[in-house]
Amino acid sequence: MRLDVVTLFPDWFAWFVTQRHVANALAAGHELRTLDLREHTPLSGGQVDDTPFGGGAGMVLRVDVMDAALRAHYGVDPVDLRMQRRVVALTPGGRLLDDRLVDELAREPEITLLCGRYEGFDERIVEHFASDAISIGEYVLAGGELAAMVVCDAVMRKLPGALGHSESVREESFSVALEGRPEYPHYTRPAEFRGWRVPDVLLSGHHEEIRAWRLERSRERGATGGG
Repeated sequence: MRLDVVTLFPDWFAWFVTQRHVANALAAGHELRTLDLREHTPLSGGQVDDTPFGGGAGMVLRVDVMDAALRAHYGVDPVDLRMQRRVVALTPGGRLLDDRLVDELAREPEITLLCGRYEGFDERIVEHFASDAISIGEYVLAGGELAAMVVCDAVMRKLPGALGHSESVREESFSVALEGRPEYPHYTRPAEFRGWRVPDVLLSGHHEEIRAWRLERSRERGATGGG
């Protein structure tokens, strides 16, 4: 996969790429690039935003600035870019990110994430340059960089070579194997601590009973609002 992030703060991702599963994915041949939105702005002084028409507080990322940035990085009209790769605007009004959407994104060969900032995007960016709008939750962040990291993290850990055990992503919270419900509880040594004992079934060695117990616990968690 080739994954690009268009951002005003490319340096923020220096930490992110050091995370083990991300580094593993990159070592396996996947790509993650940060593209500086400010680098190609046609405006003087590195300006990228302006006040909103109709009034109101805050600043809005300009459509001409995004056009120039995408055109410079990809060499095509940004309207046509979304025909070549998935272009995602990260915005609170977008489709809510869930495991099904992450699976969908992980199957894409090329993705570009557009990070909002300030009051967000001029809506023409979302309408004409993006193939998707995605939100990571019903709350507001100062910008799209953290949202981009969430999307990248969720997607990249599903890529071949990212995790030490490929089974790690098969049976986890919200996966098909768990019927879209939260993952079951986990325990490790010591088997008893301060009188708190690990459930006997997990110590039994009976794999089918363990599997049934785990699925039931997952269903219980889903029934209490976790899924």
